[in-house]
Amino acid sequence: MTEREVLLTGIGGQGVQLAAQVLARAAVLEDRHVLLFGVYGGAMRGMNTDATVVVGDAPIQAPPLVSRAWSAIAMHDRFWAPVAPKVVDGGLVVVNDATFAAPLDERFTVRRIPAGELAAAAGNELAASMVILGAYVGLTGLVGVDALLGGMRASVPAYRRQHLEVNERALRAGLDRVEPLAVPAWQREAASA
Repeated sequence: MTEREVLLTGIGGQGVQLAAQVLARAAVLEDRHVLLFGVYGGAMRGMNTDATVVVGDAPIQAPPLVSRAWSAIAMHDRFWAPVAPKVVDGGLVVVNDATFAAPLDERFTVRRIPAGELAAAAGNELAASMVILGAYVGLTGLVGVDALLGGMRASVPAYRRQHLEVNERALRAGLDRVEPLAVPAWQREAASA
């Protein structure tokens, strides 16, 4: 059995909770087992917001708050300090380059993504979390592209449906920015001889 833990962190209003929900729904669309746990700071915008997503190929064994994680997505460095010790050695850390200035430990596999710039080019700089999520999925293959897009469509509320097209462009911008499967989440099936 394999479980992959993803910690997401940032500042309220950056789309951390939406990104976590999109990833979790995408995994469900692929018939994977999923745990999603969101934590909000004292206020909606401006305070810390964290989420844990665990995706497995069998029923999840991890508790809602994990002490160790295979990877992390960081939209901002302000609340990174409590998350960093939980990421395993060699773990993937994908950060929003424009809002993450803190140094990162050399024990991580780090990918810096100009998420705001790519989101603006996609039509709305507020879609930076979708760019980061697209980059993460491109790097790991944790879920497939079709499931990712389906998860996004299922996660955007009816009163925000006008953002679907921009969100899709932002996800694709992130996917296109990285080397596909550079840090694969799942072991590849051995080719038949």
